[in-house]
Amino acid sequence: MERRDEQSIEAVKLYYQQGLSQAEVATRMGLSRPTVAKLLARGRERGFVTIEIHDPREDASEIALRLEKRFGLVSVRVAHGRDMTESEAIEQVGRVGADVMTQLVRDGMSVGISWGRTMSALAAHLTRAPRQGVRVVQLKGGTSFSERATHDFEIMRAFCEAFDAQPRYLPLPVIFQDTAMLSIVRRDRAIDRVLEEGRGVDVAVFTVGALGREALSLNLGQLEDDEVEALLRDAVGDACSRFFTREGAVALASVDGRTVGITLEELRARPVRVLVAGGRVKAEALETALHMGLATHLVVDQDLALALLERQERVIPRGAFEDAPGG
Repeated sequence: MERRDEQSIEAVKLYYQQGLSQAEVATRMGLSRPTVAKLLARGRERGFVTIEIHDPREDASEIALRLEKRFGLVSVRVAHGRDMTESEAIEQVGRVGADVMTQLVRDGMSVGISWGRTMSALAAHLTRAPRQGVRVVQLKGGTSFSERATHDFEIMRAFCEAFDAQPRYLPLPVIFQDTAMLSIVRRDRAIDRVLEEGRGVDVAVFTVGALGREALSLNLGQLEDDEVEALLRDAVGDACSRFFTREGAVALASVDGRTVGITLEELRARPVRVLVAGGRVKAEALETALHMGLATHLVVDQDLALALLERQERVIPRGAFEDAPGG
């Protein structure tokens, strides 16, 4: 070990374990205060010390309780922090979402998962929590025909490693070119079995996407230009690549009929549905998904949570969501 590393470890122990100030550490070690600051920074960079922040508001807060009551949810977890960028928000809800999954997954469960940036962030924060007899089921196809990657296999692998689970992969594009080809593929026994398992999972964890020209769901090389334009015009978001309108209806039947994976109706029938979303840009899509009853559990960042509550202050037309829980 380098002498600088040894000094760094000594400084870290004095500062973090014994509670000395940087000036006191400098005096004890016979060094300058700026040198001690550099040694402490080195200790963090080299992994000699790790810092965990436990924010009790992430377990229970007034914002979470208001969202639970408004949308009829079993549980809401809020990643607190104001004015985060979308990437920062996704990272934080991924961290909290990983904790939620560790609490929810039990022996013998089947866990259905989707893909996307938010799911990648969640998967990256999963830690080892071995269970017995858990199966992880891919809820929708993930093959991309463009330079944009879904990272579906990586997400599946992370979940399986965390829970010692058996994977159920769905190695297909999420949207086929035509229904005839999809019909042929569905006749395969292995594919049909995975789709059937997806429809019956105990826990589904997924995100919602906001619709914009750069949205991943629109840039996998599986949609025609006129379909993209129609979705941008009529849809407010998607869940498991099922596009929906502001009224909670299927946005484009021709695309929905070519989509591989769990339907919105099937998703809504699952007993535990964990919706993880970050970034204010998803406010309208998330609001609609919640009124559709797609979630029982919600993980959001603080800004998105506040945006949802602000949107609820206006009058929402009745009718479209009357049959959905939380509507």
